[in-house]
Amino acid sequence: MMQKVTKADIVIIGGGIVGTAIARDLSKYKLDVVLVEKQPDVAAGTTKANSAILHAGFDAHPDTLKAKLNVRGNALYHELEKELNLDIKWTGSLVVAKTDEEMETINELLVRGNENGVPGLEILSKDEVLAKEPNLSTDVKGALWAPSAGIFLPFGAAVAFADNAIMNGVKVITECTVEEILIENGQVTGVQTDKGTINCKYVINAAGVHADDISRTVGDNSFSIKPRKGEYILFDRKVGGLVNTVVFPAPSKVSKGILICPTVHGNFFIGPNAQDIENKEDISTSPTGMSEIIDRAQGLLPHIPLREAITQFSGIRAAADCGDFVIRKSDYAAGLIHAAGIQSPGLTAAPAIAEFVTEILEKDGLQLIKKDDFKPESTKQIIFKELSLDEKQSLIEENPLYGRVICRCETITEGEIVAAIHQPCGAKTVDGIKRRTRAGMGRCQGGFCGPRVTAILARELNISVAEVRKETAGSYLFFEKIPGDCEVKS
Repeated sequence: MMQKVTKADIVIIGGGIVGTAIARDLSKYKLDVVLVEKQPDVAAGTTKANSAILHAGFDAHPDTLKAKLNVRGNALYHELEKELNLDIKWTGSLVVAKTDEEMETINELLVRGNENGVPGLEILSKDEVLAKEPNLSTDVKGALWAPSAGIFLPFGAAVAFADNAIMNGVKVITECTVEEILIENGQVTGVQTDKGTINCKYVINAAGVHADDISRTVGDNSFSIKPRKGEYILFDRKVGGLVNTVVFPAPSKVSKGILICPTVHGNFFIGPNAQDIENKEDISTSPTGMSEIIDRAQGLLPHIPLREAITQFSGIRAAADCGDFVIRKSDYAAGLIHAAGIQSPGLTAAPAIAEFVTEILEKDGLQLIKKDDFKPESTKQIIFKELSLDEKQSLIEENPLYGRVICRCETITEGEIVAAIHQPCGAKTVDGIKRRTRAGMGRCQGGFCGPRVTAILARELNISVAEVRKETAGSYLFFEKIPGDCEVKS
């Protein structure tokens, strides 16, 4: 496939939520757009492992891109929620204070949020906080309430952006690593990848933690990315009702702190901590990190049912050295546009970042002609367990694969898994299935359904079981039988 894609108007590097949102926004215009992603699936980096919060926008300082694009992005998700069938719950958020000093902090956040244009902010009393969240510590003094905040599924949003972009003509090429951006006389002429060259006039650098590495290929050292790791603990859905909203502690200078947050699927989690690290691929967790998360979270939620923890994970944030988003034209290569340093609130800001990048392209002289046949809406995903009995019966009669439950914990059917493989930006790995359908996200963490999902992937992709991968390019799960006599001989 790569050999056929030798020319485009724009190449987007990186298939996270920012890259896919940009792809979807540009798909509205008569342009040849190609998105390249080095992993087998989109959203395989920061987008897959984070707090999954749609921030209200009170945290960032008013003179920053973070502030401007957070509030705009939050508003855009209200439109995109219906167009792309995004799984969003507008829960609101609380920033909880336990001391007089912290009350001063949340009053400062109130002033900042009002300046940023965040709607509905107010300071709640202790009684009002505990009325919303009765399981919180009784020594709270008050909280900042932000009704416009919410929770969502970042991976699902990125896939929805990618699906819709593909429906509107964008080419998404996975397992394609960019080696360098090509320039002549200071002008972008293309990208060199491990699968060939794509000639183009514009490159959008949305490469996450590797955005500075990409930038350096044209001699642009104007920013650097310092990876910042955050660890999390996820709890079973049967205790998910312990919190109803996103609960932050009063923030520090480095982090928003260890938060307690529900998920759209009924779980809840605690985390993240914040560790500046050197290795951009280090997503390990540690006993020290887990202890830190638990100790701090218990300060807000004293009775955390630790026995109901079902998994732990970590994610890497792409923190730029300037402390703000880096969204601008490069001064070193005409046609190179950075969308880098996208740490929190990057998920919320993503659709606004896409708008901003499109504006930069237009101001740079790119002709943007809207398509008459742009399709803003995507097909709604079937979630079998949410159907009525009559709807389930009708669906099974139409397609018997929906009558076979593959994941018992989450009640995910073979029909849903097959559909996830064959959607426009379809799953190619076990984790790709997990994140699209939740098969493997339950209490047993894939212990029952994992082999069945593997077999379905092999069948639908017409590959051997030994070629099925868990997630990344080399993450094979099985090996072919070793031929010959395996008897140990003396």
